[in-house]
Amino acid sequence: MITVFPLPLFALTGDIGRGEVSWRDYLKKKYVILSVTVVAVVLLDIITKAYIDSHMSLHESVVVVGGFLNITYVRNPGAAFSFLASASPGFRSVFFLTVTILAIILVLYYIAKSKTEEPFMIFALSLILSGALGNFIDRVRLGEVIDFIDVHLGAYHWPAFNVADSAITVGAFIMLVALFRRPKEHDRKP
Repeated sequence: MITVFPLPLFALTGDIGRGEVSWRDYLKKKYVILSVTVVAVVLLDIITKAYIDSHMSLHESVVVVGGFLNITYVRNPGAAFSFLASASPGFRSVFFLTVTILAIILVLYYIAKSKTEEPFMIFALSLILSGALGNFIDRVRLGEVIDFIDVHLGAYHWPAFNVADSAITVGAFIMLVALFRRPKEHDRKP
């Protein structure tokens, strides 16, 4: 029996070439990380957005930590930092749906090509995919994205974001760390 959650990433390392991991186990471990991450993040994103949408009025704000964190219900028709928010709704819709589908395909391709001994890279890509899917669901359903996490220092506010945006950001950070920690080609032993 396979224990899926919690799944320590360090337990998913191994080398097919040395016979430590069979091809079947290789695929299972790789796609367990993907499946668990996507299901958990997308469900959390959907649940939090549904809660905000059903329990708050648009632009309503609740202070969580004074001077630092509010839950503020906003809708973003654009992308990060309201990119293209003022473009026509038809253009925005086609543009964001197309870009998201291409990004999802690209991330799935990289996950398929990634090595089992790089569980952090697989996890990072899975987080990015999860965030893209979470916001894609909102765009298809609503034509815009529900944002609600409002981080600020006094009067200086960071643009509101959501669980999906957080997953993309954390995934990108983990991916950068994983890339910088990769051994260089000339450092690898034959």
